[in-house]
Amino acid sequence: MPLPTPKPDDPAAVLRSSPPPRAGAPTVLKIVIAGGFGAGKTTAVGAVSEITPLSTEEYLTEASADVDSLAGLESKRTTTVAFDFGRLSLPDAPMPLELFLFGTPGQDRFVDLWYDLSRGAVGAVVLVDTRRLESSFTPVSFFEDIGLPFVVAVNQFEGAHRYHPEQVRAALELPAAVPVVTCDARDTNHVAGVLLALVDHAVNCAATTNRAGHAPSTTLQDA
Repeated sequence: MPLPTPKPDDPAAVLRSSPPPRAGAPTVLKIVIAGGFGAGKTTAVGAVSEITPLSTEEYLTEASADVDSLAGLESKRTTTVAFDFGRLSLPDAPMPLELFLFGTPGQDRFVDLWYDLSRGAVGAVVLVDTRRLESSFTPVSFFEDIGLPFVVAVNQFEGAHRYHPEQVRAALELPAAVPVVTCDARDTNHVAGVLLALVDHAVNCAATTNRAGHAPSTTLQDA
């Protein structure tokens, strides 16, 4: 059997120790988009990807009825079983960027796969569905445990109650340093804005770590 993937110990090192891009070349960054079952991860990747997204969606069957609750998601027919992949180029950003986006499967039983998807990432977006807020605790705890910078993006589903971001922060017991924003995962501009907020947060985390005098690590540069 393969050995379990070790937890990454210094994700900010990807930004600190990566070589500068060639003149005129964008900075390439890997980003993870996570969240609970049905939070909108596949939708978000598809909304911004400039290529046809790679999707591993499979139809839900009766065999998963006992473990994949559809309460509040009665219209959901498929689920991600490995990951989603998309790419977004932002040549007009203050620092030209090329973002590789990896959407995780939402169910807790796939957490082992989240470790692999997080390798090489500079940060993560945790999409939150306030109708099923309890499903957000696992991804939040996961990124806190591995030390990967993340932002929380509240996906504003139609018909869902609108909560202030600080109410969501309090409910998820998030520290003040973690950005909480709102978005519509179907809207290209909304999702792009969330990704830029994450990049800014990751850069700030890397700068803070540098000031603390931590030595760069290459743990996450394998991906």
